[in-house]
Amino acid sequence: MKLPRHAELWFPGYLSSRIRRLGQRAPRRLWVAITDHYEPLCQKVPMETALRRVARWQEIWPRIAETAPRDAAGRTPCYSFFYPQEEYRPELLEPLAEMTRQGIGDVEVHIHHDRETREGFIQKMRDFCNTLRNDHGLLHDHRGRMVFAFIHGNWALDNSKPDGTDCGLTGEIELLRDLGCYADFTMPSIPSPTQGRVVNQVYWCTGTPGRPKAFNYGVEATVGGGSQGDLLMITGPVGLRYEGRLMPRVEMGEIAHNDVPTEYRVRRWLDFAPQVGDEMFLKLHTHGAREDNADALLGTPIRAGGLEQMFRWLHEETQRRGIELRWASAYDMFCAVEALTGPLNPGPRPIEELTTATVGERGR
Repeated sequence: MKLPRHAELWFPGYLSSRIRRLGQRAPRRLWVAITDHYEPLCQKVPMETALRRVARWQEIWPRIAETAPRDAAGRTPCYSFFYPQEEYRPELLEPLAEMTRQGIGDVEVHIHHDRETREGFIQKMRDFCNTLRNDHGLLHDHRGRMVFAFIHGNWALDNSKPDGTDCGLTGEIELLRDLGCYADFTMPSIPSPTQGRVVNQVYWCTGTPGRPKAFNYGVEATVGGGSQGDLLMITGPVGLRYEGRLMPRVEMGEIAHNDVPTEYRVRRWLDFAPQVGDEMFLKLHTHGAREDNADALLGTPIRAGGLEQMFRWLHEETQRRGIELRWASAYDMFCAVEALTGPLNPGPRPIEELTTATVGERGR
């Protein structure tokens, strides 16, 4: 039965997460990462507009990061730009690489595709990752191997739309694992039918090989548990919020012009964010390149930006709760999870194995 905002998919998992929370230890540390589906060419704008969008971020974001409260390690916030493979232009990417070199940004992998083939996906991802590394000095090495984080465009991870559009590639989870993806940051996707059943968890995909939406089921990451599935999913907060409303609104950790950060939302984020042991992981998301959202995040001449206020509220709320605050890139967040679970060892398989492996193959 279809419910409003496809609650039939996520609401049972939300209720389970609230019950599970009652037995969890109080968190001692919070990791915060902003994952931006950063699309400077979205809305089919000309190149001049895309360049202005990127230049605005390069001008304003360093000031916001510098004036934000430092975390417990004395670090500034670090913004993760998930850049679309299909929008690659060196002049749009290089300013983001410069902010990465300054220590206030990072770049990871995003893609929009449709009717994809296994061979086509492997080639696109290999070429894009090599370009990011060779031409811009981006992406991380983990235990000697180049790795990346991933967000799927239009939410359709692993062919998860019922009509098969905006992906077409069943088995994408296993391919991402084998290409060197250390974690997926796509979820939550409410109200899309692509939303998975597991919410408010850092977990391992354990869906049926060869069937779409392999992230629909999983095993929660645990202290000392190591790898327990195909791909690590780091999800954002999902829940209900009530302040100032007759009917509750769904919270899914999105920052946008029509859903700006507030002190109340910050408190709800910390109520819902996944935990591994006594450490909490708050993954927020946005589409920050477009002008309306950039206004809300970065501010305008007559209005302070939502990011500036959000960082202050997060700092104040963690102090109030007695939680240590850590600003994180997507990769920092993965490393923090790995420090709890034990070695996870992501990394690419040889291209010859990828092109000959059976769809749905598990393990290495």
